[in-house]
Amino acid sequence: MLQENSVVLWPLLVYGAIVLSLIALIMSLSYVLGQQHNERATGQPYEGGILSAGSARLRFSSQFYLVAMLFVIFDVETVFILAWAIAFRDLGWYGYIGVVVFILLLVVVLVYEWRNGALDFGPDGKKILKAYKKLLNKPVDEGRIS
Repeated sequence: MLQENSVVLWPLLVYGAIVLSLIALIMSLSYVLGQQHNERATGQPYEGGILSAGSARLRFSSQFYLVAMLFVIFDVETVFILAWAIAFRDLGWYGYIGVVVFILLLVVVLVYEWRNGALDFGPDGKKILKAYKKLLNKPVDEGRIS
């Protein structure tokens, strides 16, 4: 006798079995039908035709991590605010206060990133203007034809 709250799991199990059998079929077909060769670059990563040189352990500047942090911040922000907007009526004032606090924290992080120079991707405009003014104030040689 089935209860009213029981969950039927057999469709999920059938779906899982179909997925696993398709994976096994595709893997075995690629092994059987795939090319079997052993050339010079076969053991190299990616087999791109370019021989690797040097170590893969490279140092990244802190600018890279600041930009990565910006990406994560605004990617996660989008997901949470979208979920909040969908459930806006159900959450009420508690949800509104929560999303306001969340956005304020994101603004604080954005100001932190801005202060640390994560948003400075090009040369400093003030330095360029200073050099330009210095160039304009430079005396011109009298013997020189302009």
